[in-house]
Amino acid sequence: MIRGEVVAIRHGETDWSRTGRHTSVTDLPLTEAGRVAAQKLTPVLAEIQFARVFSSPMQRAKRTCEIAGLGDRMEIETDLAEWNYGDYEGLTQDEIERRAPGWQLFTDGCPGGENPQQVATRIGRLIAKLRSIDGNVAVFAHGHILRVLGARWINQLVSAGANLLLEPTTLCVLGYYRQVPAIARWNAKVV
Repeated sequence: MIRGEVVAIRHGETDWSRTGRHTSVTDLPLTEAGRVAAQKLTPVLAEIQFARVFSSPMQRAKRTCEIAGLGDRMEIETDLAEWNYGDYEGLTQDEIERRAPGWQLFTDGCPGGENPQQVATRIGRLIAKLRSIDGNVAVFAHGHILRVLGARWINQLVSAGANLLLEPTTLCVLGYYRQVPAIARWNAKVV
């Protein structure tokens, strides 16, 4: 098997990502700034040969994939859906803190949504799938789920995702160092 790299791309800006609202199941479009930023990914991603291209089922991820030039190869992967925020959907961190002082997504999860173990199970399935593919893979998804992917890729707990900041329309490269899973690049902006 040829071990490739996983190029993980966070979707472009939406109105809610711009204003800090937790967005999982609400299917928002990209803003104009999000579309422009996604276009900047095209020449970078065109330089990489991908064996497979996966996207979250949400339009913000799919549209980023399309604008970046990989839409014709896109396969929908439900395990790339954002962490389900349940009762916290659409709320900002400050609004959640007023309800649950000291709340931390990566350790507490969300009432009415997913807990860290559920997300770990989902990402475990995804990692097994990604590691079974010969060659490079592109994945288009969301901030928190990609932070968990990064943490779990290097065999860390879901809670380590709190240490991996990720902005809209950035890319990360997950690979290997001497057959050991490694993060080659994180939160890289394309200019």
